[in-house]
Parts: sequence; C-alpha cells; structure tokens
Amino acid sequence: MQFLMLWEQMEVFTMSNNNDVLLSARNIRKSYYIGTPNELEILHGIDLDIRKGEFVSIVGQSGSGKSTLMNILGILDRQTAGEYSLNGIDISNAPAKELAKLRNRHIGFVFQTYNLIARTDALSNVEMPMLYAGLSPKERRARAEELLEMVGMTERMHHTPDELSGGQKQRVAIARAMANNPDIILADEPTGALDSGTGRMVMDIFHDLHEKQGKTIVLITHSNELAAETPRIITISDGNIISEKTQEIKIIRPTAEERKEIC
Repeated sequence: MQFLMLWEQMEVFTMSNNNDVLLSARNIRKSYYIGTPNELEILHGIDLDIRKGEFVSIVGQSGSGKSTLMNILGILDRQTAGEYSLNGIDISNAPAKELAKLRNRHIGFVFQTYNLIARTDALSNVEMPMLYAGLSPKERRARAEELLEMVGMTERMHHTPDELSGGQKQRVAIARAMANNPDIILADEPTGALDSGTGRMVMDIFHDLHEKQGKTIVLITHSNELAAETPRIITISDGNIISEKTQEIKIIRPTAEERKEIC
C-alpha cells in the first residue's frame, strides 16, 4: 500500500532555532592497520556539529564511511585523530571504563538488525538499559510499559523477539533506545530490513519523537528518500563530508485507521 498517497494531515517541520551544540566533532580521522604498509584511512578529517533538537540524516553509499562515523559518534569506537565532545563531555580523553556509562546515559541506538536479546521478552529488553543505569525494578517496569505503549506494543510486551514481526521488533528497539531518556538517538538504517509500509510507520515514530518530545535524532542511511524527510542532510563520500543542506520539511501523516492496517 502506498501510504505516500494516503496521508491526510500535513505538518511542517523546520530547523531548530536552538543554537546549543550537543555533538561536536573536529578533524575526525579513523585509520586501520596503523603503522603498517597497508595502513588505511577511512575518515579523512570530519568536522560536524549537531544541535539539540535537530533531526539530521547522514547519507552515503556502502563504503562511504558513514557507519565508521556513526560508531565514533556513538562511542562504540575511538577516532585515530581529532576531537569529539558530546553534551560538553570530552569523549576523546574519557577513560575507557567510562565510555560504557556515557553510552548508556547519553545515547540511544536503533539498528537495522534490531539487536534484541533473543530469549527475553519485549518488556525486559526495554528494561535492560535502565538496569545498567541503576534504576529500581519498579521504576524500570513502569518506564518500560510507558515506552512500549508509546510505540503501540502494549499487547505484545510479553512476547520474545522470535514471536514478533520485523516492524514490531523495531518498535521495541526504539522503545529501548528511549529507556534512559538519552540526549541523542542514533538510528542506523532503521528501515533497511522492513517493507515500505512498516518502514513508514517506523519513520513516523521518529518524527513524533522529534516533534513532540524534542529529541535529537541522527539517521544514518543510504536512502536519499529517507534523508529527504529530515530538515538537515549531510552527505558523506569516501570518508569526507561532500555536501550539507537544510530544508523545510512537509510531512503528511496517515490517519489512525491507516496506521492500524500496518501494525
């Protein structure tokens, strides 16, 4: 079903006026096989600022360096050279033992492959980041139930991932990403494994998080079509940012009945 033809309610999104820089990267370089004859530099000096409340896409084809950049922004890997700070915290010089805490408290991840724990139900999957953050069982349960309701998964909260469809798994993953109310959500090809209708529903959730909750979202994608839904588009190729543009976005929402058809 072509939901692009069925959307009825139009809303206009523009760039945030908030000038507070949440993420700042300067001259980020990433190399592998350092000091060997086959040393390979993947990122060649990336400069990037992302402000609080922005919805930004980083778009590029396979091999462009976008996933390497995402791993550095998400504190899953360290840059070889350059400076990176997140919410005023100098990540570049943070001790290794502190990086996991920083990820848990400041960043929510949504991956193409969901990365849910297979033998654990949806509710427990969403609770997991809060367990590491030290919340009480009562607090974890209440927050997880609230988030699963937000993404329309209340009736499936006690099902394990193998009992869920791809779209349902991704909704659980989004709820988990929101568990600790992170400063930023990094979404890596979040619709890549979904059909077009289900992917549309997932993108609508991201738009709701951005619009209604003011969440900062970075969408990493190879799809120019998805990138076109974000107010700011950063294009990366061969380890360099080659273009950047901002735009006014017009999003037409599906009706409640149309949403139910793809749930």
